[in-house]
Amino acid sequence: MAEFIEDTIFINNTAIQTFLIKLPHANLILAVAPKGIVMCGYLDIGVAQKLNDAAGIVSGVKTVKELLEKPIVKLTVQAEKLGVRIGLSGEEALRLMV
Repeated sequence: MAEFIEDTIFINNTAIQTFLIKLPHANLILAVAPKGIVMCGYLDIGVAQKLNDAAGIVSGVKTVKELLEKPIVKLTVQAEKLGVRIGLSGEEALRLMV
């Protein structure tokens, strides 16, 4: 059975919900800000783009801490419009999404 962990972190005094689902071969991780999402490589950036969501992908992460520390490797046009760029950390991207 998969384990589900939900938490709240604060960036710029704004609550960001984080989710970690422990699956058999990898963890599915995302952080949801008011204007966008930072998510692990398990999720599909193409779908986020189709839905007009501001989203960035951080790959090779196993924890929420790593999701915040590692760089964005893919992003949607909507995230770019908020100032998110490839190479920003997940936390830096979330700061632009609050």
